[in-house]
Amino acid sequence: MTNDKSIWQADFYRRPWQDDTGQVLWELLICDAEGGMLFDHATQTRSDHRTGNFRYEAICPQAAANASWLVEQLQLAASNSSEFFSTTPKSISPSPPYQGGLGGSESVTGQTELALPDIIQVFRPQSLSLIATAGQKLGITVEPTRRTGALKQWLRSRIPQYSTTGAYNPLAVDKPPPVPLPENLWGDRWRFASLPAGDLEAAFKDRPLPILDMPEFLLPLNLGLASTITVPGIIIYGGRKSMQLARWLQAAQPIALNYVPGELAGLILEAGLADRWVVATFSDSEAIASAQTYAQRQQQSQGLHFLLVQPDDSGMTYTGFWLLRDE
Repeated sequence: MTNDKSIWQADFYRRPWQDDTGQVLWELLICDAEGGMLFDHATQTRSDHRTGNFRYEAICPQAAANASWLVEQLQLAASNSSEFFSTTPKSISPSPPYQGGLGGSESVTGQTELALPDIIQVFRPQSLSLIATAGQKLGITVEPTRRTGALKQWLRSRIPQYSTTGAYNPLAVDKPPPVPLPENLWGDRWRFASLPAGDLEAAFKDRPLPILDMPEFLLPLNLGLASTITVPGIIIYGGRKSMQLARWLQAAQPIALNYVPGELAGLILEAGLADRWVVATFSDSEAIASAQTYAQRQQQSQGLHFLLVQPDDSGMTYTGFWLLRDE
């Protein structure tokens, strides 16, 4: 729960399964933002997987994979969430499991008070439209974001269920080739930078920046980083376009800024659900050496890095700061 809002994370997508008639099966997975509690339709049981929080799963044939089915499942998940987190027993009457044998659904009596979330976070572009439609019908805000750590951890743990060879990757998302940043946004220049992990929070958290994105879960202390670890970053000097660039970046939802080697090496910004932007390209040996150091430091800092936008190098004014880490 963040800012007193209840948050679920959800994925709804086809899996490498078929039912008895040969129809492809779609799987719905729901957990709260912490993950942990599994509700299994087939056995009508719950089991604690990590933190004891809520999980829900259901399966349907592809022909039934629509917003109406999702609305029903979200209501069922809410009733199970109510039962799990309440000390008062709720009345739940299970219906027969889906004939494919891999899941099913429940019917909930009128005695169950629904605990629908305020927000559902979705990382998969192909899932977004259906979940957003279902969320709209139930008055739930659907937030597209790659930062669905609890859900992705659960998906990773389920890989053996999807494929004995590991050939199916439930986290895979099709990504387009990177495109250049809009020319009207680019600033004056940029450079590599770094800060000790122990100084990062103090350097920016209390500054009056117009845009400051430092999620609690990305703070060095919460990642268990030693204060002496060097956290790499990129500084962009935006000049007169500094605020315009920072606002564009915030709207784009930056996730990571990675070095990509090659004949024409560069920095690629991962943003949104699957967007990729070319921030810079370079071929000189000095820049490549600095980029390699940047990438090495990312590995040493558990992927943590930062992006800072400021008008100039005076150090007097900052426009935007983002803590970044690939999902």
